[in-house]
Formats: sequence, C-alpha cells, structure tokens
Amino acid sequence: MATHPLDHDPFDLAFAADGEAPAEAWPPTEPAEDPFAAFPPARPPGIAVAPADPLGRPAAGPRANPVHEMIAGAEAALGEVNVPRITLHAFCAKAQTADLVERAGADRRMARASTVVRTGGLDAAVIHYQTQSTPSLVLVESLDDAPRLLAQLDALAQVCDAGTKVVVIGQANDIALYRELIRRGVSDYLTPPLGPLSIIQAVANLYADPSAPFVGRQIAFVGAKGGVGASTLAHNFAWSIAERMQAATVIVDLDLAFGTAGLDFNQDPLQGVADALSQPDRLDSVLMDRMMVRCGERLSLFAAPANLEQDYDIGSDAFEEVTHRIRGAAPFVVLDLPHVWTTWSRKVLVGSDDLVVVATPDLASLRNAKNIIDLVREARPNDVPPRLVLNQVGVPGRPEIPVKDFGEALGVPPSLVLPFDAKTFGLAANNGQMIAEVAPRSKAAEGVDHLARLISRREPPPVQKSSLFSGLFRKA
Repeated sequence: MATHPLDHDPFDLAFAADGEAPAEAWPPTEPAEDPFAAFPPARPPGIAVAPADPLGRPAAGPRANPVHEMIAGAEAALGEVNVPRITLHAFCAKAQTADLVERAGADRRMARASTVVRTGGLDAAVIHYQTQSTPSLVLVESLDDAPRLLAQLDALAQVCDAGTKVVVIGQANDIALYRELIRRGVSDYLTPPLGPLSIIQAVANLYADPSAPFVGRQIAFVGAKGGVGASTLAHNFAWSIAERMQAATVIVDLDLAFGTAGLDFNQDPLQGVADALSQPDRLDSVLMDRMMVRCGERLSLFAAPANLEQDYDIGSDAFEEVTHRIRGAAPFVVLDLPHVWTTWSRKVLVGSDDLVVVATPDLASLRNAKNIIDLVREARPNDVPPRLVLNQVGVPGRPEIPVKDFGEALGVPPSLVLPFDAKTFGLAANNGQMIAEVAPRSKAAEGVDHLARLISRREPPPVQKSSLFSGLFRKA
C-alpha cells in the first residue's frame, strides 16, 4: 500500500508538524507493536455532522471522516472525479456492503476500472493473497474490534505486493484508530454510512495527481427529435456560462456533417473536432489550442467541418478519448450532440455530468424524450436525472401537449419552458449572434441565463458600479 498523504491526525487542530514520525510504507518492513491499549477514548458520537446528500436523500447519522467529505465536496464544485484504469478487489463482510461496491463499480465514473467483489471480509483477503498476487487497490471490510483489525492488517501486509493500496471499511468512528491505520500505511479508512459516490470518491482521491489538469464539467445537449432547437440552445447556453458567469467554457460541435456552431458564432475555422477525432492520441494542450477558435475572452469553439466530402466513420473509443481530453481545457465543456443513435452517442450521453434533453410539445418528442430519459436514468442511478427543456411552446395554430402533462408523462418537470419566438431566433441565426446579443431582454435570453445558473451552480459576479469621478480620471 502506498503511504497516505496525511501522516498526521487531520482532526487534531493542535497538531505540530515538528517531531511527528513519518508514515510507514506498506507493507511495513516489520510488524509494528500494537499500541492500541494506550489509545485515548473514541470521539463522542455526534461531533461530525453529515452534510446534506446532493441527491436529496436524508442523512443517516454522523460522518466518520469529515476530511474525506470536505475534499469530495470541493472537487464536486470544480469538476468530476477521475478514476484511472485500475483493478480493484473488494472483500466485504456484509451483503449490503458488497451490493454497495458493486453499484459503485457499475457507475459511469468507474468505467475505466475493473472491479471484483468477493465475500468474507478481511480474513478472506488474507487467505486469498497467500497464493495470488494483489491488484492495484484492495478494499477490505472488517466487523472486528480494533485489536483484531490491526492484527489482521499486519497479516495482510505480509502477503501484499509492493505498491498495492488498501482501503479499510470498519465500524468504529475512532480518530485514534484512524490515525494508527494511516501510520501503518492504510490509504483510507471509511465507516458507515456509505454510498456509491463516497466509495467512488475515496478511490479517485487515491489516484489524484496534483500536477494533472482539473476535470471540467461536461454538459451534453441532445434533441428529442430533429429541429427542436437543441443546437441553438447549447450554443447560447455555452455563451451564457462564459459571458454571464464569467467561467472558461468550450463548446464542442459533434454533428460532424451538419453542425451549425460555426455559423452561430460567425466562425469558419480551418481545423476542428474532426481533426481531433482523427488523431486522438496526439491531442495535447498545444494541438488542442491550435484546433480551437476563440469566440470571446472565455469561450472557445471546437467546430464541426459541416461538409459531406468524407464519411465520418469514427469509432466510439476516439470520441471517448477526445471528450476526456477536452475536459481538461476548461471548467465547463458543452457538447452539442446530433440527433443520431450510435455507440459513441450513447456513451457520451451516459458519461456526461449533466444531460439536457430539448423537446417540443408534440407526441414524437414525448416518446423520444421518454426513451432517452429512461435509458439514462437506468444507466446513471447515482446521478441527478436529465434536465428537460421544452422549446417552441405556443406555435400559432399547432395542437400541443400541455406543459404539465408533458412533464408528468416523463417524470421530469421541465427546467425551462421557452415560448415560440421565430423573429428573435431567426435574427440571431442569420446574424451569427447569440439571443442575448440581439434581444437581451427577451424571455429566451432570460431563460437561457436561468438554465446556465441552474446547471453551473453559479451566480453572475456583481456588476462594478462606476462613479462620475472614475470617468473623469479615465479622461485625464
């Protein structure tokens, strides 16, 4: 097991770094003397307060590791967790824990990892690795008291290969025990209540590279059918994040043959996303910067070629690799998906952090939107549901499904309802501008800004008020 980066008690505010013994490597060179008898009493229950669940589920008691939860919350605010290609073996003592790890292993964030779940807990792990080599990460659960747990960990250390990381799931919310486990080389110690996301975050934290770029939040827009305005809303949404929220954003047009992002931003770049997809292994930050075109101080565009001179027969692995690398370019990456159904489009939908389904209030849109939302909900049980945007509501003379009935049929209330406004949308499209540029006070512009605030979880920065004297000084 690799040494945990924290070699001191993270809960001891009076800790002094001077004189603290460094954490030992795992496995330890020789069994450590058991100091547990001299440990101070465990922390009284109720000291660590569990934060509200991001999915709205009620908290189930005090958190055992508030530092872990704090790191998870901070990373969630900046971007997504990134679990590399590793092999994880879990030895669970309880059926509930085994089910929990299996659900975590099936999550989209763990797609690159290989997860094997076994029963028997820590005792079974010791027996198993006497004849088998250990993988990248071993997760073991123990229901024993602290002396027995430490003794079994010493036995596991004797059969662990160098470099293997170990995470322990225990029952005691004891800071002294936590500190001793870290001193012995355990990478992390978790206690109930646990959820799939806490398991995933614990694994991701072990492989976080401080020198690697952050992982931006990927937001995919898809239309329930052609012509519902998904591309237009994706482009305006990306512009709003960049201009209103003042956050660096990349818009990626994945409709290679018929993409309109170049037209909407009045750009005609020589290179774009098709070039990146043709050489995904070479896509580094320098090449990426050359292929993207700047549409503003904080907005960059990966445009589609939008021509029919070639057949775009590109494998799903190339799409996965390119989108993964682009996520390191900005805090927000907006994907404009075409209305097609292929292996790569399915993976992109399931793998995105947020999904926006754009529909019009008609029967075909209702059927297709339900199919998309049901599929994504089943594939992403640990994520918030997709967001629904109803566009072009109130077309004169057209029979429509009422907004309330549309949302109830899908089980997802609309996050945004936009009225039909042919003049504003048509003027913006023909001018190569955004809605907020041609009609800043329109309901469409206000609606897109609302959606940007909702998904980005940000508010526009306050406007700096200028005084009469500041203008005089500028003139001087």
